[in-house]
Amino acid sequence: MKAQRAAAPRPPRVRARTTSIAAFVVLAALIPTTASASGTQEIEVELPYVCTLPSGQLPTTVRISAEFPERADAGETFSPSGVTTTVELPAEAVADLTGRGAAQVRAATRLEVGVAQNEATAKATWRGGAEPVALPGSGPLTLVSKGDVPSVAGRGDGDLTFTAGTLAVDLALDAAAGTGSTDPAASRPAATGPDSDSDSLTVGCALAEDAPGQGLLATVRVGADGSPSPGGSPSGPGGASRTPDREARGHGQEERQGDRSPEVLQTPPGAARDRDDVPPCRYDEQHPPTDVSLNAYVTGYANVKKMKGAAYLPPSCLLIEQGIPVDGPPDPEHIIFDTVSWANFHYQGRKETPPFPSTFLSFDFAPVKATMVLEQTGPIRIDSRIKLRLSDFTTVTDTYVRAPLVVHVTDLEVNGTPLDVGPDCRTETSLTSADPDPANHPGDHLVLYGRGEQIIGQEATGYLLLSGGTLSGETTIPAFTGCGTADGEDLDRLLTASVSGPGNHIKQVQGQTCAIAAPVFPTPETPGQCTEDLQPYEIPVAEH
Repeated sequence: MKAQRAAAPRPPRVRARTTSIAAFVVLAALIPTTASASGTQEIEVELPYVCTLPSGQLPTTVRISAEFPERADAGETFSPSGVTTTVELPAEAVADLTGRGAAQVRAATRLEVGVAQNEATAKATWRGGAEPVALPGSGPLTLVSKGDVPSVAGRGDGDLTFTAGTLAVDLALDAAAGTGSTDPAASRPAATGPDSDSDSLTVGCALAEDAPGQGLLATVRVGADGSPSPGGSPSGPGGASRTPDREARGHGQEERQGDRSPEVLQTPPGAARDRDDVPPCRYDEQHPPTDVSLNAYVTGYANVKKMKGAAYLPPSCLLIEQGIPVDGPPDPEHIIFDTVSWANFHYQGRKETPPFPSTFLSFDFAPVKATMVLEQTGPIRIDSRIKLRLSDFTTVTDTYVRAPLVVHVTDLEVNGTPLDVGPDCRTETSLTSADPDPANHPGDHLVLYGRGEQIIGQEATGYLLLSGGTLSGETTIPAFTGCGTADGEDLDRLLTASVSGPGNHIKQVQGQTCAIAAPVFPTPETPGQCTEDLQPYEIPVAEH
């Protein structure tokens, strides 16, 4: 049904995709595939940087690891996988942070990566998020971040190179312990926000002049033999092919560079699924919308560390009630707003995902296929803090999604033989993550984090509730219980041994939301946000 437009004007929708919705979908990873692609190269590069902190410029070690294909065809799009950025700040930096009253930090990294092919160049930003880390009593501070990596395509033959550039480390500084009520309901109207009792600091880092290879990370051969094509250099911003008359490289040639330089895509390759293949995502008489109701599809991948693989969660529907911004803590350099939004999965009237199959190789040889559902044990809470910098009106939004989700296994096959798991095979508790504010958010739940940034006059980057984006985090998969039947085999230990444990990285993608009270339909000039029957227009594509 279509909702009537609200009589009162809708509150300003700060374009800060406040809801890391995709987060919840996390668990799909339960039973992944261990097969790895052939023809890959694993890189691990250690580079010297110089970072600027309040005490001055300090030498810093940065280690970058990832997997790249050894080669690709011209025009073929690929994404580096398993990207990890490890920043080791020296002891002097720790003193700077403790001097600001911090006991632990949460980091987000932004690494600028140059992509070049022949003479053409482009730039990509590799974003990552790190789990909260307690400041050490002595010695360096090590921050390990994982996150979003745009995909790339070379448009001609010739080696495609990736080179590390400037690095920004955004630090949220947390006090030793949170304060306030431990009752989750008590914090709802107050909109405590993601960084209650915290300060923030952005550390800028430049590649040291003596960096080996000038920061070279990897080289991918493009084309049959990696040699340049007769037609010159590939596509990409900032590049140009050589010509005998260099003076002829004027305005006209600069305009053609965009047709040759490497192509950097913010969304990795993959086609969105047909709408007939995804579940409906609409409000109904049992779930009527309000004037702050949104809906969106979420999808993603989750690693299962024990299986050395990842599982795919197909698009799932999320119904969201967007929070009203309230004033945050005073800050002489920013205007701060906090919001608390609430969300639920919606599948056939239940607060769960659709059933999804996943396959992995147990002990590297026995194929195991499981069908699972993620079930909520409580509402999904989305905390966002929006900070408007007064000096240049740049907006930064930090979002934390807290989702209590258990994994329910409905079917299981081992080497093609069905095993009866019974009706109650599930994790003993919700997926769990380290919470940055455990005093105000006790209990077992998954935590996903996303940061969005918008510079005035430019498109937003990162994650914002309204327009979507990627969120990431790590979770512990609890032990399983209730798996098997009274007269059959007890399968709890099999699933627990194969899957349960810590350190499972999650990357979720939320699509553009549809605002039910003020829908935006597609036109020849503008993209749509809602279908005619008020479902989300965008079906997102999962990213590795």
